Formats: sequence, C-alpha cells, structure tokens
Amino acid sequence: MKGIINSVMPYSLSLSFALLVSAFHFSFGLSSQKGKHNFVVILTDDQDVMLQGLTPMTNTIQLLANEGATFVNAFTTSPVCCPSRSSILSGTYAHNHKTTNNSRSGGCYGTFWQQHIEPTLLPTMLSKARYQTFYAGKYLNEYFSDSVPPGWSQWYGLHGNSRYYNFTVTENGKIVTYDNLYFTDYLHTKVVEFIDQVGQDGPFFAMIAPPAPHAPYTPSDRHKDLFPDVKAIRTPNFNMPSGPLGLIKQLDVIQRKRWQTLMAVDDMVNGIVTSLKRKNILDNTYIFYTSDNGYHIGQFAQAYDKRQPYETDIRIPLIVRGPAVTPKTLQQDPVALIDIVPTILHLTDLEVPPTMDGRPLPLDIQEKGIKERQILIEYWGEGSLETYNSECPWQAQDLLQLCSLDAACHCQDAWNNTYNCVRHLREDLNFIYCEFKDNEHFVEAYDLTNDLYQMVNVGYDILPSVSAKYSLALMNLTACAGPTCHVVY
Repeated sequence: MKGIINSVMPYSLSLSFALLVSAFHFSFGLSSQKGKHNFVVILTDDQDVMLQGLTPMTNTIQLLANEGATFVNAFTTSPVCCPSRSSILSGTYAHNHKTTNNSRSGGCYGTFWQQHIEPTLLPTMLSKARYQTFYAGKYLNEYFSDSVPPGWSQWYGLHGNSRYYNFTVTENGKIVTYDNLYFTDYLHTKVVEFIDQVGQDGPFFAMIAPPAPHAPYTPSDRHKDLFPDVKAIRTPNFNMPSGPLGLIKQLDVIQRKRWQTLMAVDDMVNGIVTSLKRKNILDNTYIFYTSDNGYHIGQFAQAYDKRQPYETDIRIPLIVRGPAVTPKTLQQDPVALIDIVPTILHLTDLEVPPTMDGRPLPLDIQEKGIKERQILIEYWGEGSLETYNSECPWQAQDLLQLCSLDAACHCQDAWNNTYNCVRHLREDLNFIYCEFKDNEHFVEAYDLTNDLYQMVNVGYDILPSVSAKYSLALMNLTACAGPTCHVVY
C-alpha cells in the first residue's frame, strides 16, 4: 500500500504542477491579450471638410475631436470611392494595388485584388496576432459575393455602392436582403452587439463603413426635417467661372440632405463610445474617424460629385481618439489615408511591411512629426462611347461620363480627367502641382497659402526649374513603393 501511495504521489504532484503552469500560461496569455489596444475605424462616404461636413455632428466633435486629435491637413490619395477604399485597406497608393476606378475592369474587387492584395491586408495580420476582427458596411463598389474576405472574424459587407434602404449584405457568408431597415442604424446595432460580445475578452479591430453622406442622400425619418435653413456653402469659387449653374436650389437641398444623413452616423458614434465605456475599455481603444474622399457642391460650376484635384474633393476629415492622443489637439502635419494601416500596426507593435506606402500618424505631440511631405494624388478619368447620354447636348466622341439631366448635364467625369498631382506641404509652403494626361498636357498648380479656393492657376507662371522639380516628383511618386514614397523631391 505504501508503495502504491509513493508511486501515485509523484504523478499527482506533477499533474498539479502541470495544471498550475498551464493555468499560469493561460492567465498570462489572456492578460497580455487584454493589455493590447482595441481599434475602431469609422469610414464615411464622400464626407467633405471644406464645405463644413463635420459641422452638424455634435457627438463626433464632443466625443472624438474634443477628446483626441484633428488632423487639419489630411488627404485622400485618390478622390473616388473604390480606389480610395482600396488604399485605406492596403496602406498603398492606387498604382500599387491597381484599383483605378469603381468598375470591375478598373480593378475594383477584381482578380488582382482578391488574389494578391486581400490576403495581405490588415485583418489578416491582426487575426494572426489573436485579434478579433469585425467589418460592417460598404466594402468595395463591385463586391457582390457570399464570400468573406480573409482575416475577418465577423463580416457584414454591403453589396455594391452605398444605399440607405433596400440593401443586401453578406452576413458571415449568408446573403440577406433588408427592405425596411435604415442601413446606418443596422450598422449601429451590429457594431454595438460586437463590442458587447467581445468586451474585455481580448483585443479587437472593428471597421464600420456607413453610406452617409453619399448620394442619394436619404436621411432616416427621424432626421429628415432637420436643418431647414441650411444651404450649399457659397465659397468664392462657387458657381464660377462658367456663369449661372441653374441648380442652386437643388444644391441647397443636397447640402441639407447630406447633413441629415450624417445624423445617424453621429448617433452611431455616440453608441460606440457609450458601449466602449460600458465595457470599461474606452480608455484602451483608439477610434479613427474619416472619409474616403471629399465632395464639391457647385464649386467651379461643377454641380456635385468628387473626382477633381481640388481641396473640396481631396481634403478629408481625420480624427483620432486614443490612449496616447492629447485631447483637443489640432495636428498640422500632412497626412494621408494610406497612413491609417501603418499607424495601427505601429500601435500593435507589429511590423509594418516594407511594401506599404503610408507611414504612422504622429499621434503623440511629443513625437517627431512629419514636417514636410509630398503626397501623391492620382486619378484615372472615365469616359467612352458607351457612357454617352443622348439626353444631354454633348457628342458621343466627347467621351464624357456621368452626364445627367438631374445635374443639368454637368458631367462628372471625362476621359481627359486623368491626372497626377503632388500635394506639397511644409511649414512655409502649401502647394499643389498637377499634370493631366490629355492631348494638351494641361498643367494646374495653386499656391494655397494665398489662394485657398484655387482661383488662379499658376501652373504656367512658376519658374521652369520649379515645374521641372515637380514633374520629377510626379515621375518618381507614380512609380514609388514603400519607403521611396516618403522621399521629398
């Protein structure tokens, strides 16, 4: 009996020790996971800053801007939905991820993206680091699929372009259509459920992409009567220089409806912050608020849209709240949407791949900032014989696109609207230089320190040496990858 007891005791002790060690390792692993930061990215659609796009969003201003940093020199690198969203997700310029417009033929959710870019994106890297990942909202314009892109733990991806009602989503592999729900409210519910579910059990990354304030600018019923006196912002370049636009009242309605659609987003911001606070994880969470591109409403008599190399279209809101961010900070450093992914990787202590064109945002005011930068803006104009609209008084051979009676036949795009711009900022310089790929090799350049609304094109007045310098910068930036995109020429 004694021998049996002696033979059992070592096993019992070793088992207890093994369980203790296992529990320690589990507890340590769980603790280390809990110590990691959470991330929330809110990506709106076509929200401007030049036309007061943030003004009605009192929750967003109070809960994010007043508690974090507002980047006042933030830019999209391609002022149209699918190329910009592809850049946000990948941290690369469009010439590297090869999505050049909103069509499948232009690479939007195309074969190259699905095979070569998607598997390398942030959610894949974060999931390998034991993050729970969540996506809800508009993904890419040509996404019509029951497949869930790699790396996402939970997926609620909208089919196609922004909608407010009557939308179809893929819910974790199942295609579901909703008729009566308001899409932003649907997203609000899903993200709060996710936060409540995950809570303190581990780090997470959540990205929410509501439709607002994209056309058709449909507000929820509870917001449809707000801002009755709001009108389109009469900037100095409003309805200039081509004379009467004939759409002034319609533009006023568009501005008003855009603000109304953003109110549901503002409610969602409040709901997200409230949920994080309720779970006691707000202080350990970084919240990014931004848009894929800006918008113009009547500037240069161009009706309403994006796609142009002007400040209305390329400047975007960018607000970050988080543990290392000083409240009520106005950050002047030049930054771009391609910087969001490198920032998150930097904050998680994960390696930023050398192929990424962006760089981490200067979130800590004690950090060395980005004092000078040349940001590439690239756009591929669209227009062909197939996009001709016989209802408008143009010719098919003009190769115009998105011409409609609703916009009084002011077309939104054309084949010769293909351009590359270098947006150059430093403490004593605020400049943009653009070269168009058309038959005239047209050049536009503006000194924005003295001409914020880009009324005087100085592209043909600057010194030849300056033009040559910027042409060289564009030649290099349009072929750059990774660290070479950070060089100032």
